Amino acid sequence: MSHPTFITDIARQHIRIEGVDYSATEARARQEGQPSVLQETFYARYGAESFQASLADFLSEWFDDHNTVLVHTSGSTGTPKPLRVEKQRMMQSAMLTVSFLGLTPGDTALLCMPLKYIAGKMVVVRALVAGLNLLPVTPSGHPLAQTSTAPVFAAMIPMQVFNTLQVAEEKECLRQIRHLIIGGGAIDASLGKQLLSFPHAVWSTYGMTETLSHIALRRLNGPEASDWYTPFPHVRLSLSAENTLTIQAPAVCPDILATNDICEFNAQGQFRILGRKDNTLNTGGVKVQIEEVENALKSFLATPFQITAVTDPKFGERIVLLLEDEDGTCPETALRKAFDSLPPYWRPKQIFHIRQLPQTGTGKPDRATARRIAEEIARQKEK
Repeated sequence: MSHPTFITDIARQHIRIEGVDYSATEARARQEGQPSVLQETFYARYGAESFQASLADFLSEWFDDHNTVLVHTSGSTGTPKPLRVEKQRMMQSAMLTVSFLGLTPGDTALLCMPLKYIAGKMVVVRALVAGLNLLPVTPSGHPLAQTSTAPVFAAMIPMQVFNTLQVAEEKECLRQIRHLIIGGGAIDASLGKQLLSFPHAVWSTYGMTETLSHIALRRLNGPEASDWYTPFPHVRLSLSAENTLTIQAPAVCPDILATNDICEFNAQGQFRILGRKDNTLNTGGVKVQIEEVENALKSFLATPFQITAVTDPKFGERIVLLLEDEDGTCPETALRKAFDSLPPYWRPKQIFHIRQLPQTGTGKPDRATARRIAEEIARQKEK
């Protein structure tokens, strides 16, 4: 499989956006505090608050004299935090992905995720190092709604893929993407089943902000479909004493990274995620994994939901079901059947109906906010 000649000298890079090439000089700020030519062009054409303007802003930062750029963690289990990450390591990550997928110069790459987070930034960096043709689309739940031609490469979150599958024209466009990677959240069994018959490669990614996008992939369709992630060759993985994943990936992260992801390995060195240590509830001395309860309920509940907990004087924590169902229209029979399917200690002790489930900016369940919402509702009910 042929691979492009990568351009890692930032001063020599250019960016191709919708078939138009912009040089480093055009993308770089002309002097401190002054916009670049690209910023001025995109501000005038699309507006200063547009997604295209944010792309021009990121490119101005990329081509400045600093060795790092600013990114934010997603905040799935706590407050999002800013990080400074090295441009050289971002390019190393980009080259790993481009090489693995076999992308070549001129291939179109859909950019449909916010540039505040690492996933969106890394799509741009892949285009910079490999000469891809970037197609920016304002992030939304339906990123293919405004296009009739499938890009060669796209990176999406599960929510975008799920929504796209509900619209026939968008689904057909999605099926024609030659390299589709899905990250930023778990892919449940029903979504995975819909992707099994796709004619081109579909991958689930594993990674985080600290690893500058993904360090492992698993195939979701075709004969290679698997529940197990295969790490990139340079990545060394191990288990901590608490069975959480530890990552050594010196090309993209200078430190050994201790994650909160509880996982297991197979004999081939592949791994799968069982849940998160910080998503483990202790109710009456029994440890319950939030993700396992949610996975067990998904086949019974059509209404969007999240599992969380509140403080309990007897059990320590009691499990709570949050339903995105403010009017309480979820059928009682469905709830009863769902609860009966669970082991006794997994069964929610309370159901709270709310208008909207909390999510992070990347579409993941916002576990910290869900817990706060549940605690507040519980306090009000106890008054």
